[in-house]
Amino acid sequence: MTVTANVNVNVTRPDLVVLRPEGLYCPAGDFWIDPWRPVQRAVITHAHADHARSGHAAYLASREGAGLLRARLGEHIALQTLEWGEALQIGAVRLSLHPAGHVLGSAQVRLEHRGQVWVVSGDYFLSGHGDDANPTCTPFEPLRCHCFITEATFALPVYRWRPQRELLAEIDAWWAANAAAGRPSLLLAYSLGKSQRLLAGIDPAIGPIVVHGSVEKLDAAYRAAGIALPATRRLEDLDAAALRQALVLAPPSVRGSAWARRLGDARDAFASGWMQLRGQRRRQGLDRGFALSDHADWPGLLRAIAATGAERIVVTHGDEAVLLRWLREQGRDAQALRTAFGRDDEDAPAERPAAADAGPAAAP
Repeated sequence: MTVTANVNVNVTRPDLVVLRPEGLYCPAGDFWIDPWRPVQRAVITHAHADHARSGHAAYLASREGAGLLRARLGEHIALQTLEWGEALQIGAVRLSLHPAGHVLGSAQVRLEHRGQVWVVSGDYFLSGHGDDANPTCTPFEPLRCHCFITEATFALPVYRWRPQRELLAEIDAWWAANAAAGRPSLLLAYSLGKSQRLLAGIDPAIGPIVVHGSVEKLDAAYRAAGIALPATRRLEDLDAAALRQALVLAPPSVRGSAWARRLGDARDAFASGWMQLRGQRRRQGLDRGFALSDHADWPGLLRAIAATGAERIVVTHGDEAVLLRWLREQGRDAQALRTAFGRDDEDAPAERPAAADAGPAAAP
């Protein structure tokens, strides 16, 4: 993605975070947040590949997410961790990490310097309570600040997530119906975060659960962090009769592969926020689509922004235009910031819907 110039530098009160070719930089602390080129000191919001890259000299992240970072980047990385809310002085900046609710260990970065507070949200998700809570990571924590840098992955009014309990019940029913017909159920979901959330919520009594190797490795990091997940098996461990009753959890990249062809006459489905639009499911030739996301929907984005009380909103990586227009119509100081953040390839739809397809912006 093209890197643009710095956002709205205030001469009397310099920005705490600026854009450099390497990524988001904090001059007062001399560190970077989720940089996309190698740097000396990187603060990492979470372990997804567009935010956590290899090659940095030193890493700082939440203690909750340390296992995932090592699983993805290697045990050898120079990693310092912080507990939630623990403050660290770096140069002239007081830094702390706070839960973002996106995946295990996902953090918002709070920066305080000379009376100014900025929050870099990374990716975030506002989960519900009870049956609608995401049991695989610490819930999102609203933070008061002067400037809030927010993602905009699903920043279109059409994206409004249904209760998690309803979607999980539909997945269970789809799996049970396939098992009754003697057909394996191939459920496609991103290996990190989405797969573990599904595992924690589905009914393992329906049949055996098979996970792809890319999911199994990350499941181990979740279990090591104390997250309860049901027992899973490998594809080669099942005989033909057991496979016909199985739910097979794998990344979307396996579609059409030799590994997937071993499932025979399987039904397939994709669990992703992009499935909110029926056209996405049709274009990909899927049996089912379940609109389950680990990103904030349109009402969630507006609630999160409002909770900050921020005077200034910086919008990045996603459908920035509609959110910017809505914020400015409300009289808010809002700017876009182009970054290299985005979707991991495994989680991307065949086509990204245009903002115009979702209709005009509207209040939640």
